[in-house]
Amino acid sequence: MVTGPRALLAQWTTVTPVIAVVLLALTWGRSLPGAVVALLTIVLAASVLAAVHHAEVVAHRVGEPFGSLVLAIAVTVIEVALIVTLMVDGGDKSATLARDTVFAAVMITCNGVVGLSLLVASLRHGTAVFNPEGTGAALATVATLATLSLVLPTFTTSAPGPEFSTVQLTFAALSSLVLYGLFIATLTVRHRDYFLPITRQGEVITFEEHAHAPSSRTALTSLGMLGLALVGVVGLAKGVSPTIEDGVAAAGLHHAVVGVIIALLVLLPETIAAVRSARRDRVQTSLNLALGSAMASIGLTIPAVALASVWLTGPLVLGLGSIHMVLLALTVVVASLTVVPGRATPLQGGVHLVLFAAYLELAVNP
Repeated sequence: MVTGPRALLAQWTTVTPVIAVVLLALTWGRSLPGAVVALLTIVLAASVLAAVHHAEVVAHRVGEPFGSLVLAIAVTVIEVALIVTLMVDGGDKSATLARDTVFAAVMITCNGVVGLSLLVASLRHGTAVFNPEGTGAALATVATLATLSLVLPTFTTSAPGPEFSTVQLTFAALSSLVLYGLFIATLTVRHRDYFLPITRQGEVITFEEHAHAPSSRTALTSLGMLGLALVGVVGLAKGVSPTIEDGVAAAGLHHAVVGVIIALLVLLPETIAAVRSARRDRVQTSLNLALGSAMASIGLTIPAVALASVWLTGPLVLGLGSIHMVLLALTVVVASLTVVPGRATPLQGGVHLVLFAAYLELAVNP
C-alpha cells in the first residue's frame, strides 16, 4: 500500500476534482440554501488547490514556458464560458459583466499577482530577477489589447454609449485573436528563451536540476484532473454567484464588485502557482502566468462575447469609465518601469500591490 505525504497529496488532488464536478452536476441551475452554498465554497477552495497541484505537474513535464501557458489558457477558456453563460442568464443587467470581469482580471494579474510575486521573491532572495525582453513583449501586448478592447469603446461615436458598433466589435475581436496568436508563436517557437527563468547572473535556465520530470502517463492524468478541477472551480463559482450578487446588493455595493469577485475566484489557481514559483526564485514563470492570464483573458473573452452578441439581445458595454482608465494607464506606466531593469526590489512589488488595493477600494467605493 502506498503511503506518505506525497501519495496522500496525489490521492486528495485526484478525488477533489471529481467531487467538484459531481456537486456541480447536482446543483447546476438550482436555487441553493445557505448550507449548500457553504459546502460548494469549501469544495471550490479545495478544487483551486488541486488545480494548482496538477498544473505544476504538467508544467514540470512540458517545461517553461509551456507549463504556464497551459494553466493560463485552461483557466481563461473556462472563465470565458462562465462569462457568456452569466450574460445569457442575466439579461440587460449583465451588459457590463464582460468588461468588469476582463478589467478585473487585468488589474488582478498585472498588479495583484505581479506585485505579490515580486514582493515574495525579493524578500526571500534579495531581488527578483527576470528577463525584460520577454516580459516587456508580454506587457506591450496586454497594454495594446486592453486599450483596443476596453478604452476605445468609450470614445467611439458609431454606437451610443461606451459600446462598439458591429464592425468595430468584429475588428476588436479579430485583432485580439491575431495579437494573442502572435504572442503564442513568439512564446513557444521563435523566441522561447525570452520567457524562460534566468539565474542571478542572467543565464537562461533550460531545465530544472533538482527533481526528475514526471512520466508522460502522470502528466496526462494531471492534465485531465486539471481540466476537471477548473470546470469545478468555475462551475461552482457560478453556483455561488447568486449568493454573491445578493450579498453585494444587500451591502449596497456597485454591481461591478460581482465581476471582481468572480475574477478573484477563477484566478486563484494562477495566483497560488505564481507565488510558489516566486518562492523558488522563478520569477519569470510567475510573470508568464500573470501577463499570460491577462492577455488570454482579453484575447479570448472579447472574440467570445463578440460571437455571443449575435444571439444576445441586450447591450454589450465594453468601454471603461474615467477612473478605471486612469488606473489602467498608471498600471501600464508602472509595469513598464518595473520591467525595464530586469530585476525588482520589495518597493516595486509594494507599488503594484498599492495599485491593486486602490482598484479594490474604488470598486467598492467608486
